[in-house]
Amino acid sequence: MIIQIPQNSDFSIHNIPFGIFSSEDRNARVGIAIGDHVLDLVMVSKLGVFSFDITVLEQPTLNAFISLGKKITSKVRSDIQRWLQDDTSILAGKPELFIRQSEVLMHLPISIGDYTDFYSSIEHATNVGKMFRDPANALLPNWKHIPVGYHGRASSIIVSGEPIHRPKGQTLPNNADSPIYGPTQRLDFELEMAFVTGKKSVLGESIATNEAEDYIFGLVLFNDWSARDIQKWEYVPLGPFLGKNFASHISPWVVTLEALEPFRVKGPKQEPKVLPYLEVEGNKNYDIKLEVSLTPNNGEEQIICNSNYKYMYWNMVQQLAHQTVNGCNINVGDLYGSGTISGKDEDSYGSMLELCWMGTKPIQMNDGTTRVFIADGDTVTMRAHAEKNGIRMGFGEVSAKILPAK
Repeated sequence: MIIQIPQNSDFSIHNIPFGIFSSEDRNARVGIAIGDHVLDLVMVSKLGVFSFDITVLEQPTLNAFISLGKKITSKVRSDIQRWLQDDTSILAGKPELFIRQSEVLMHLPISIGDYTDFYSSIEHATNVGKMFRDPANALLPNWKHIPVGYHGRASSIIVSGEPIHRPKGQTLPNNADSPIYGPTQRLDFELEMAFVTGKKSVLGESIATNEAEDYIFGLVLFNDWSARDIQKWEYVPLGPFLGKNFASHISPWVVTLEALEPFRVKGPKQEPKVLPYLEVEGNKNYDIKLEVSLTPNNGEEQIICNSNYKYMYWNMVQQLAHQTVNGCNINVGDLYGSGTISGKDEDSYGSMLELCWMGTKPIQMNDGTTRVFIADGDTVTMRAHAEKNGIRMGFGEVSAKILPAK
């Protein structure tokens, strides 16, 4: 192996994710995470090993590189894997190609033109329905027939590590007749994955489930923040708005579908039977372990949620097929959130709203305080990894601190 990879690293030889990094002497460019290091693909390209326009590797987003298509991007990934494992390869004896992750600044990996957020965990949708509607009929009539989603705000999607201020807006206090204005009192995280499209489609054409994976480049971890009290007041009749568009965080490394291939699993049984355009063949869910931690200001980190991406009722190919069934066109770099990922057990619920059951079951923190929603100074961190038959890969983390409202 050209470079030492720590045991249980998210960025093993089986992963090879792409991202955008910079350092004191290197401007923003495409890199690959390997162990505790970043492999600088601009420096690698100067060795004359690539047969495509290498200027795409000098761009401050992955869009131009992804646009080359999987025939090229997958070959880059497989070539790097092979070279890293060959002590006589083109990468050998060239330490200048590598830089420690601790010495780089990670950037938003893609320029996001459009963003869709789905609502595809049946456990999450059921929990929310029980809390806010009818416990006996928690799911709305359309939920098992379509991957419910909405178009969100792309401009406020930011990379892991950037702190955000507590959002402000209108809320309607309990038993009040009129709304008030001020900082949200119910700031929440939403544990999600999101996929990035790597191929554009034509307006008026649909993408079938059996070709959807050709359009999906890879996945990131996604924290889709929510201001629950603002959202509750505004969402009827048109759905999420200011309660959702103030910020969402993504992890900086995009993990390719190829890396996730060993972790495919069968999804939940879908009843009633879906319409033909949503039918799928083969395993389209992925066994990816997820966790969420909360760290109070100057306190210690505490795990508050353990979930899994395999729980999703609606999978990625169904989401993309439904997104485009009416002829909606997609572009390279579009982002599609899974929706909050919750499991059947209480500790697998992917939001504070569910973990604390709308404030009735506070979480006891190690410092003696309690939480029902996120407090100022808290840092929320999400991690994800998959492991099977000695193969391990992960997504790193998506983390952010909450600052007081401006």
